[in-house]
Amino acid sequence: MTTSTTPQAAGQAGAPPEQTDLLRDITMIATIRAFEERLKELAAAEQVPGAVHLAAGHEAVAVGVCSVLDERDHISSTHRGHGHALAKGCDAVALFEEVLGRAGGVCAGYGGSMHVADFERGMLGANGVAGGGVPMACGAALTAKYLATGGIAVAFLGDGAVNQGAVSESLTLAAVWDLPVVFVVEDNGYAQATGTPFHLQGIPVRQRGEAHGVPGRTVDGSDYFAVREAAAWAIGHARSGAGPALLECHVARLFGHMEGFDRQAYRGEGEIEREWLERDPLAVFRRLATERGLLLPAQIDAAVETAWQQIAHASERALHAPFPSAANLTQHVYATPIPVKETTS
Repeated sequence: MTTSTTPQAAGQAGAPPEQTDLLRDITMIATIRAFEERLKELAAAEQVPGAVHLAAGHEAVAVGVCSVLDERDHISSTHRGHGHALAKGCDAVALFEEVLGRAGGVCAGYGGSMHVADFERGMLGANGVAGGGVPMACGAALTAKYLATGGIAVAFLGDGAVNQGAVSESLTLAAVWDLPVVFVVEDNGYAQATGTPFHLQGIPVRQRGEAHGVPGRTVDGSDYFAVREAAAWAIGHARSGAGPALLECHVARLFGHMEGFDRQAYRGEGEIEREWLERDPLAVFRRLATERGLLLPAQIDAAVETAWQQIAHASERALHAPFPSAANLTQHVYATPIPVKETTS
């Protein structure tokens, strides 16, 4: 079973979404949420090896951006990479298998939650290093420009990563070389437990980009429609040869920084409840789509139910998938095989 988007054709990037596109995209938003909710359950049951960072509350950014990409385009991701991977078309079963360390995973079980990648889908990889994927996206953009493929690259990053030197260097490089790359900053208000007003001094991320010569827009990242419109502008800007662009997306992080290790004591009283009530991308999509007469509530309900059923099926398949063989333990670890010396007792 594959749960993936069907990206927009490049020439349609600025067009308003058709009803079929909206149904596809609300299904993907719900798919990402269901994946994260199920993964949260598996992590609580100690069935997931390694650290798990969930992106519930970020779904509209992943889907809004990837809905206007196509097969020529590449993305780099963050330690919260499951949603980006699904939105770019990665298979849900293979993604579950990867996170669970199974042989059929997108990286054969080597990567785990923070290092999922699928080059065939243009997913260059999640990254455990804050901002670590941003230079990779610049490399992909340089390749696309040099080979004249017409493709672009998107670097997803968090607000905490904005303070990394590699991000500043990437912004400068992209501006100087007019690279077809879009920097998508998901500002969820916290760099782990440090509030954005403190670590960014209240200065909008968009201004960081503009200081490096990269134009940008600020958008409500909980609103799929707003993200898609802004993404169409940024992607169209980059694809036209005008150079890089930046999107500053304000989102809610509905779960803790990392499963099992974050009680969120740094958050204000009632804050999490307000975020769920006011900034849940699923609820925001439902409200806006029905208010504007774009979809019926029954259509949205059916799409959400389909997503949950598919994810339940995908997780069960992954749980029954085999683990990698011990004989493959050293594959892809060294450039050339390292001989193992026999020891004598």
